[in-house]
Amino acid sequence: MRYPAHQRLIAPALPSAAPWRLLAGCVLMVVIFLILSGLYGWLFSRFLPASAWGADGDGITAATTPLGALVNLFVFALMIIAVALVLPILHRRELPGVFGPAALAWGQARRTILHIFGVYAVVSLLPMPDAFEIAPNLAGRTWLMFLPMTLLGLIIQVSAEEIVFRGYLQSQLAARFAHPAVWMVLPSVLFGLLHYQPGVMGDAAWVIVIWAILFGLATADLTARSGTLGPAIALHLINNFSAIALVAPQGNFDGLALYTYPFGPEDTAMLMQWLPVDLLVLLCSWLAARLALRV
Repeated sequence: MRYPAHQRLIAPALPSAAPWRLLAGCVLMVVIFLILSGLYGWLFSRFLPASAWGADGDGITAATTPLGALVNLFVFALMIIAVALVLPILHRRELPGVFGPAALAWGQARRTILHIFGVYAVVSLLPMPDAFEIAPNLAGRTWLMFLPMTLLGLIIQVSAEEIVFRGYLQSQLAARFAHPAVWMVLPSVLFGLLHYQPGVMGDAAWVIVIWAILFGLATADLTARSGTLGPAIALHLINNFSAIALVAPQGNFDGLALYTYPFGPEDTAMLMQWLPVDLLVLLCSWLAARLALRV
């Protein structure tokens, strides 16, 4: 399978495609991120109000309060900073280079959002079993008050993940290895493994990993077909907005959600029932993005 548009992202990576540079870059990114995270943790522990932790003290750990959820979203800005520092040191690249042409990326993202929104609109009209009946979470006025910061936090979160896995890892691997089995699959597997949370997801932890790998493959494919990060960020943003800001599992990352499902992420049986629907939405979203891009 050939992806001619992908050359827009591969070409800047060619001069520094040596595997040792990528390995060193990953290690340095992790070190920078951990150092910045320590400072970030100290700052919010000193300056955030008690309401951020919630009545049970888990408001930040489980993102069950609005401020706690925002703390968890904005930490991804440190990931972007880490990549921005590593690129010129080890690859003689700048951060904008991993996005592709800005105007093209924005245009692709806008078209992708409009098409995928149609998929979610149709899904929202489908009848759901009683077990999935949603319940109000945040008051409407509170939700609207936090909405601008929610959107900003989500944009930072999804952009950071796409920059690291599709912008940096994928392009650097593609500059060294021609076969998609390397540059598409490896970053997707790493992306999936970072979603392994047995303490939160219980017996469904590996199921979530597999879902995340499939999601990573979808965004990797869109990145290669479009030659920018625009469509991948758009798909990721709509997915996360739906799962974090609209309807979230009860008791985990529901601090900014307007509604919650009547079950939590540790309820394996319910998650397994919901998974086929989620996978179908992902498939339809990927196809809608390809239709938007005509690729």
